[in-house]
Amino acid sequence: MTVLDTRALNRATLARQLLLDRADLPVLDAVAHLCGLQAQEPQEPFVGLWSRLRAFDPAVLSDLLVGRSVVRTHLMRRTVHLLTADDVVAWRARHDGMLRQKVLGVYRKELAGVDLDELAAAGRALMADGEPRAMAELTRAMAGRWPTTEPRALGEMLISALIPMGQLPPRGVWRAKAGVRNVPLSLWLGRELDPPAPNGADPVGRTLVLRYLAAYGPAATADLRAWCGLAGLPAAVASVRDELVSFRDERGRELLDLPDAPRPDPGTPAPVRFLPAFDNALLGYDDRTRIVDDAHRNLSVAGIRVVLVDGRVSATWTVKDGALDVTPLRDFSLAERDAVAEEGQALTAFLIG
Repeated sequence: MTVLDTRALNRATLARQLLLDRADLPVLDAVAHLCGLQAQEPQEPFVGLWSRLRAFDPAVLSDLLVGRSVVRTHLMRRTVHLLTADDVVAWRARHDGMLRQKVLGVYRKELAGVDLDELAAAGRALMADGEPRAMAELTRAMAGRWPTTEPRALGEMLISALIPMGQLPPRGVWRAKAGVRNVPLSLWLGRELDPPAPNGADPVGRTLVLRYLAAYGPAATADLRAWCGLAGLPAAVASVRDELVSFRDERGRELLDLPDAPRPDPGTPAPVRFLPAFDNALLGYDDRTRIVDDAHRNLSVAGIRVVLVDGRVSATWTVKDGALDVTPLRDFSLAERDAVAEEGQALTAFLIG
């Protein structure tokens, strides 16, 4: 079995993530290709797409959000993602169990004794009028029925697990500052979400495997699990295995991939790229050594923005007093410093200009 070294995996990842060459894709198609973008911080997806798309216009993404073609919602790993409405409709039911378990992992003690079906019914009744509600309003209403339960636990379970909710604009609109207002996705989108597949069939799991590999492969099943948070995908992987090719990494792990997906020559030059907080190019893997050294693995988990130099995390960045501040994590050559400065100037013009 062919072994793909770290540099080969790095270049494949950059290509799949649209970071090797900026793409000419429409914004909606890019969001779909990436299987959504991390969006805990509302403005970060704009930087993520600016680094990936040629001539990216942030107003287009804002219009897609306002026009309900993309949605902010809890999905992969119970984190807030910006996804196409079509993907949310198709995928949400497949994540129901995982989302519930993730909330219970934090609030199991607080929710002990709470009938979750009863809580879901109470939440749906309250939200049936379609009025957007903040967490505080929702938790106050639920606290009347469960006065001895921590209100935050009730709200988190409802908003991120029991009732598929969308976070409404202006939150997530370019340069807008707004709190979270929640509304059931079915009411916001004007269509019901796809139900769970009957009789043990799992077409959504199959789709997730193939879509993940298109945007993140070659990858191990542990990487797939780390990306989506779903533990129950072995059957889905098995169902598509005959359609895939296999490699090994330098650790001996089996990597799966689509036969015709891009795997560039490891010597392919990689341009400087500025990534936003929580970018899935890092978080989408269990083994992140293809793009970041173990010593810096937790930077993106902490919400620290990073700079890729020669395809790897080599600096952090932030904006202070209207200026871009870059902190290298290693010594740069003169050419690398110039490339970082040039790309930084372009990003500054995008963010501030």
